[in-house]
Amino acid sequence: MTTPASLLSQVEAGIAWITLNRPDQRNALDIPSLKNLHALLDAHNADPAVRVVVLTGTGRSFCAGADLAEWADAEARGALESYGWTETAHALMQRLHSLDKPTIAAINGTAVGAGMDLTLCCDLRIAAASARFKAGYTSMAYSPDAGASWHLPRLIGSEQAKRLLFLDELWGAERALAAGLVGEVCADEQLLAVTAELAERLAKGPTFAFAQTKQLIRDGAQRTLGEQLQAELAAGLLCGRSADGAEALRAAVEKRTANFVGK
Repeated sequence: MTTPASLLSQVEAGIAWITLNRPDQRNALDIPSLKNLHALLDAHNADPAVRVVVLTGTGRSFCAGADLAEWADAEARGALESYGWTETAHALMQRLHSLDKPTIAAINGTAVGAGMDLTLCCDLRIAAASARFKAGYTSMAYSPDAGASWHLPRLIGSEQAKRLLFLDELWGAERALAAGLVGEVCADEQLLAVTAELAERLAKGPTFAFAQTKQLIRDGAQRTLGEQLQAELAAGLLCGRSADGAEALRAAVEKRTANFVGK
């Protein structure tokens, strides 16, 4: 597919690198950007050559959240409740959260509102030392959308989530790491290299098993332990019957490194 100018995308060695590319707008998400990113995620999820997806931004901001110019225009037209940003953003967040492939957010700068929410929908988060996080909602007299109220309590606990949302504090990378909002912090100039190293490890792994694991984790909160054990049994049978499962067993018997293909 043709990648729109608001996004940069390339696939190298099984890793799909997606870069938000509206630096003059601090990579803010207008409706076309939301739809284009959604379509690109669909394409990468269906592409067997893609084993891992990395999301990052151009310039000094990862993503400034909703495009305020588009928002103001909709309000001026009396279309604030109907112009469709929230519904389009929610569909994107659901797509990113439910992607079969492992996802990494390489957070190169400020992540605000829906920009922060994009990172929360990824499986793993690596922050540059200069990264900053801000919910942004209550400062605009809004409650959270785009998944913040769902992800934050699960990642950092209810009290820390309320502090970030109520007080709309600006959290630096180290505070985000201490709270569990990100999993790793590195020097700004090392962000892409550190992310690439992690992505390469994942791309060489049993990505079919990763997909089953992601689904178990996503669905597990809605199940009893007994139900989750049954789901684990079913997922384990699928993994055991997979090409990667057979390869893992052969490699163990032959005392060599397994060569996984993601099937």
